[in-house]
Amino acid sequence: MTVATYAAQAGDWLRGHAHWLRRLQWGIVLVYATLLVVPPFLPLPTETDHALNNLTVLAQFAFWGVWWPFVLVSMPLFGRAWCGWLCPEGMLSEWASERGLRRPIPRWMRWGGWPFVAFALTTIYGQLVSVYQYPLAVLLVLGGSTVAAVAVGLLYGSSKRVWCRYLCPVNGVFNLLARLAPWHFKVDHEKFREPGRKVIPINCAPLVAIGHMQGAGDCHMCGRCSGYRDAVTLAPRSPEAEIVEVADSGRWPTLLIVYGMMGIALGAFAWSSSPWLVTLKQDIATWLINRDIYWPLDDGAPWWLLTHYPEVNDSFSWLDGSLVLGFILGTAAVVGSMLLAGLWAADHGLPGRGRRTLDQLAQGLIPLAGVGVFLGLSMTTVTLLKHEGLNIPNLPWWRAALLSAAALWSLRLLWRLARRRGAGRGRSLLALSCILPGLGLFLGMWVLLFYIW
Repeated sequence: MTVATYAAQAGDWLRGHAHWLRRLQWGIVLVYATLLVVPPFLPLPTETDHALNNLTVLAQFAFWGVWWPFVLVSMPLFGRAWCGWLCPEGMLSEWASERGLRRPIPRWMRWGGWPFVAFALTTIYGQLVSVYQYPLAVLLVLGGSTVAAVAVGLLYGSSKRVWCRYLCPVNGVFNLLARLAPWHFKVDHEKFREPGRKVIPINCAPLVAIGHMQGAGDCHMCGRCSGYRDAVTLAPRSPEAEIVEVADSGRWPTLLIVYGMMGIALGAFAWSSSPWLVTLKQDIATWLINRDIYWPLDDGAPWWLLTHYPEVNDSFSWLDGSLVLGFILGTAAVVGSMLLAGLWAADHGLPGRGRRTLDQLAQGLIPLAGVGVFLGLSMTTVTLLKHEGLNIPNLPWWRAALLSAAALWSLRLLWRLARRRGAGRGRSLLALSCILPGLGLFLGMWVLLFYIW
């Protein structure tokens, strides 16, 4: 049998075993709740505590060493299978929606900017409260998101994942990365519209219009629609197909790529290693002390606003919080604007320019943006593994190889998008050259972070 045949059978298997997936999801919810709720009530771990003898360290490793970085990896490999098969928030939101008030989804919730805004706010806030280090912050950020997901499910939709579709902080990132997946539920649009076919009602929880579905960005890969109208089939495809051939995007996904994944996320990963920030803090603190201004140096802010754990000598002053916020936003403004300016110049230099052509071009940056977020999250993985006595051999080379491969893939996609618009080799090369300064700045920041700072 061919790969396509196996893929189609796998989709049908998912449809036929939905009850087993629901049981698996309840198991994930149980583990998630234990690792989320119990550690905040335990003493903070010491340097001698490890994942095998301390639940707090185990939870830290599970959430930030394994879960988040490798869920990101799963998106370009399997599409949004994590969302459809394993995610506790998605499952709880749908479960609540089955029993809730079933109100119509309000217009404000459908606003296209929520994925960018939610990602930006969650990323920045997580840094201010040190979410990677402390269980109280984890409970606040992840637990707060879960409570919100259940509340939205209780209020809106009927057996739907309204939270996942519109408000989940990582929905936008997952949507973008899933566009690179080599699998998708392919819709035969002609068969779908044929009259007289037997129609068995299905519930598409993430609110995808199945009859118009072309890509994998919104699909949760749950398999419920497999075989629907004999027109929907899980099928293999080129990882570049959705970017180059479908190329359907808007302004908010573009902003999420350049200002979110390649700007805010980069600043969030880099600030703690930056000697520039340390020097700036010392200079400002000296200036304040010389003028008898002491309130910015006060570190008594509550833990839910700024990091405050005096028992382990880790507390942010107002100055610390302001500098972290400024570093993240400054990085996003500089890197994101350079990338956006390059895309604008490239778009204007190519034929066939239209209202969405810049946004379509920006999708070529998805591989590099995704690898950047993965490498940033995996910094915590590396730190936790070192604490457990495990070192990754040739780590600098692996990081360089991943960044290089992602950069080359993004350049290839940008080249194909330029050629698809009818540009010759010369105009395509000129368009790519417009984007290179922004790419160089982005890669240069990673070089500083991994090899110089």
